[in-house]
Amino acid sequence: MTKKSLKGLRVFQLNLPGYGGGAYYADRIIALEKALARKPRQFQIDLLGNGEMGADWALLIRSILLRRSPRTRVITNARSSLQGGSVLVWLLGDQRIIRNDARIFFRRVDMTESNDADVNWVWKESDLKYVDSYSETDPEDSDYIKMLHLINEFLPVKELSGKVVNVPVLRQFGLVENEKLDRFLAAVFRQPKESAEHSSSEPKPKRTRASAKASQTK
Repeated sequence: MTKKSLKGLRVFQLNLPGYGGGAYYADRIIALEKALARKPRQFQIDLLGNGEMGADWALLIRSILLRRSPRTRVITNARSSLQGGSVLVWLLGDQRIIRNDARIFFRRVDMTESNDADVNWVWKESDLKYVDSYSETDPEDSDYIKMLHLINEFLPVKELSGKVVNVPVLRQFGLVENEKLDRFLAAVFRQPKESAEHSSSEPKPKRTRASAKASQTK
């Protein structure tokens, strides 16, 4: 569902199904592309639900968001706790909003493990061998590793993977607005200006007639 507010903010709801959800995400991906093609000024993605978005869906949504018009500002609003791919989608917002008691989680995976083909490797027909699916890296894990590398641009994955991360921690990394800090900085930078304006606007003390006469006699 896509809604447009009176202020021109277009809201796009993205549910997080508890299981499966392939058909749902496929439909929402098409709707997302159509909504961004209209080049809205502000585009808010509401993330809602307790499910884990697959890494491949998150990577696909990322590719779509990267192709959006430069004039479109994306706001990601986590109305629920996030896990897996939805964490990456939330991090991609130009502005991020998250419920105060919500949390994020991404499972621990060996990020050095990869089964991607080397771009410098020259393929030979003689190298073709039967691959046992149980002995090689799962493609889903490969996508998850790619996703974790992207999350690592915002958060230290090595230290935080496998742990529940709450809002205060996200604020420490500057991923959500810190209202108290913003108000403090605004007050600090406003005080010198107000002091200068106050001192310049204050009337200068007038010399009384008695003090003027005293200075003349001296």
